[in-house]
Amino acid sequence: MDKADGALFPKLPLDQWIEKFEDLLTTYLSGLFDIITDAIEFVTEGFVSLLELIPALVLIIIVALLAWWVVNWKLGLFALLGLGLINNLGYWPETLETVSLVIVSVVISMIIGIPIGIWMSQKGLVQSIITPILDFMQTMPAFVYLIPAVVFFSLGMVPGVVATIIFSMPPTVRMTNLGIRQVNPELIEAADAFGSTTWQRLGKVQIPLATSTIMAGINQTIMLSLSMVVIASMVGAPGLGVVVYRAVTQVNIGPGFEGGLSLVILAMLLDRFTQGFNKK
Repeated sequence: MDKADGALFPKLPLDQWIEKFEDLLTTYLSGLFDIITDAIEFVTEGFVSLLELIPALVLIIIVALLAWWVVNWKLGLFALLGLGLINNLGYWPETLETVSLVIVSVVISMIIGIPIGIWMSQKGLVQSIITPILDFMQTMPAFVYLIPAVVFFSLGMVPGVVATIIFSMPPTVRMTNLGIRQVNPELIEAADAFGSTTWQRLGKVQIPLATSTIMAGINQTIMLSLSMVVIASMVGAPGLGVVVYRAVTQVNIGPGFEGGLSLVILAMLLDRFTQGFNKK
């Protein structure tokens, strides 16, 4: 171990340990990484192809009507005008790719995060172990996630999805745990008094009452996923992030503003959708 400049003790070879661990995973789990890559590519590209089958104008009208029904006519009008503007600017294909990346990332985050949050709510030891891991995931700079993602999954949409999942999952886990723990203890005692099992208590009392808090966590996950779009474009993830990233590297203010505006419209729509669905 080399002694760092001005340090009293030799420098820990942490970088070497991490690289050896990475080599170990690449050697013995390459088959698993290939399966994950094929699965994510199949689902994401299939979703994009499905959306592309619907004419842009028809899909915009469907989304606007859905926004009207879920929230109100104001959001429906905003969806109609906002998505119409994106289509007019010529970024509709990139928008579909971005939506697919976000939806796949959020769904996977929910599939993994909600059960972990439920597990944390039932076991204090599990909560004490997982909470520091979530802190690490949220405080680590988002760019750092791209390095192992590229090493294990090469370039393209898959490393972008994986990095987005890691970056955006913590709110879903935290809010699921918090929502279940905040359920009135008297209601839990009443369920226990009627002889409910742990799964019955969770399914009929705790999770239904915690739904609003869980949805708030999912809403945060969606917003964090959208914030990763531009960063994920650096490793080949398609979508509106590519438009913004290309504009930054080429110092093109106009296209950069258009891409950023499209992302803002998309973020506002998804945010209001999830809030409206939560109220429904």
